[in-house]
Amino acid sequence: MIVGDPSRFALESEITYAYDLLSQRGLGYFVIHVGGRCYGIRAWDATTLGSVFDGVSKRIAMRGRHAPSSVCAANSEALATAFSRATYIEHDPEELFFGMRDADFRALLISTNVEWTADGDEGFDDGSCVLQFDVGTEVRLIAFSRATNPTLDPESLREVWIPADDFYAILGDWHNRFLADWASFPKGSTPYLH
Repeated sequence: MIVGDPSRFALESEITYAYDLLSQRGLGYFVIHVGGRCYGIRAWDATTLGSVFDGVSKRIAMRGRHAPSSVCAANSEALATAFSRATYIEHDPEELFFGMRDADFRALLISTNVEWTADGDEGFDDGSCVLQFDVGTEVRLIAFSRATNPTLDPESLREVWIPADDFYAILGDWHNRFLADWASFPKGSTPYLH
């Protein structure tokens, strides 16, 4: 199932096998399309989908609050590099990120739920990162991969601005369609291909 326009922004998922356990919901994949590029692993067994579903629910509930004002205006490459250095690369703990110490910068990103792929979801073990910033009536998405470079593969960098109403409508539509799809699956203990 794809919701949205992959050339700008879309969510794509597939349930391979459904579970009754809400924390897992099922096995399958969830990927994010930004600016014509797919981020995440598209494989029948990439991840369990409970944290994905809950993550989209939380993102909708936090509408307008994915807005760390001190970094929203920075250019996309600087944001992607700083995020990667602070999160994934060993560095001097005194290093400053947009004038903030490492711990303060990471705390800001966590409190505003900027990183979409931060929950350790194995569906993004390919090094994909998607950052979301709510800026007034628009949503700014910065997506990139660290697959070939610990901080940023420059060829993978995409930035898209979307009206907030459109962005959150896509999230809501995916949420509702996923829930209906999950409810229609038989639940069991062996893989079920739908």
